[in-house]
Amino acid sequence: MTKKMFASDNNSGIHPAIMEAIAGVNDGHVPAYGDDPYTAAARHKFKEHFGEECEVAFVFNGTGANITGLKAMVRSHQAIICTDGAHIHADEGGAAEGFIGGKLLTVPSANGKLTVNQIAQQLHHIGNQQRSQPKAVSISQCTELGTVYTLEEIKEITSFAHDNGLYVHMDGARLSNAAAHLGCSFAEMTVDAGIDMLAFGGTKNGLMIGEAVVCLNKELESELKYIRKQGMQLGSKMRFIAAQFDRLLTDNLWQENASHANRMARLLADGLQNFTGITVTQPVESNAIFASMPKSQIEELQKTYAFALWNAAINEIRLVTSFDTTEEDIETFLSHVEKAYS
Repeated sequence: MTKKMFASDNNSGIHPAIMEAIAGVNDGHVPAYGDDPYTAAARHKFKEHFGEECEVAFVFNGTGANITGLKAMVRSHQAIICTDGAHIHADEGGAAEGFIGGKLLTVPSANGKLTVNQIAQQLHHIGNQQRSQPKAVSISQCTELGTVYTLEEIKEITSFAHDNGLYVHMDGARLSNAAAHLGCSFAEMTVDAGIDMLAFGGTKNGLMIGEAVVCLNKELESELKYIRKQGMQLGSKMRFIAAQFDRLLTDNLWQENASHANRMARLLADGLQNFTGITVTQPVESNAIFASMPKSQIEELQKTYAFALWNAAINEIRLVTSFDTTEEDIETFLSHVEKAYS
């Protein structure tokens, strides 16, 4: 068996129950492009979790989910406020600005979170035709630094944004990990907290392929299906994406997978902190650990393990656990850390 990696939860396999769900709908012919009973069932499952008013559009990947949702909110002369570490800014190849045509207004963040004060600083030029006009705020839950917004923090942002005529988008690639950490439902963290548009992640939590755009604001949903098609995110055999989400949202599989990954991250972080010279640099609130350690130890560990060197200036690495990470995997990695220090 291939050694488990800590580079990303994208490196993990497919949860067995998800594989069974895919096989379970692989029978006969059904209408294409989502007009099938399996996709209808998955949409109904989303309504159970996010409310009857939500609209769901299944897409292929996280970038597709983010950009499809954001394009429904923002026109080319408008702007999206986000942190400088946001995935839409740092890791999506300029897709937001290239596909939407608008501008990203980024602000620095030491913990991955956006604040109301930072949003307010971007609103001074509203009405100035020389400037891109802020129209949306995008926050990540969990953030790119593994931290999690509290429900109060989300509500503070959405309330301020809505009072100033802005929509709020949530990049929820690891939304399940955040919900597991907070011990709340998806609805409490999104629709009840005032989120307008959500990118709901599946691939990082045990799916083979697929993410979902969840529209929580009725005034934004009318053009969503056309944007998805033009953005090349409309799957013809959609039942195979939809069936995965149906299973993920059944019997709390999403929570089981995410909670396990979070526990493994905490276990790994606790183990790392036993070594002199290693500092965990961010609160471990999801399935990501950020830690600094001597450069020589990083280089030694990377001979055996794949993981990201996040910030070379401070020798900070990122380690990510998955639904299939085991305690034995953690113990084996920590043994290699110990050898790197010997």
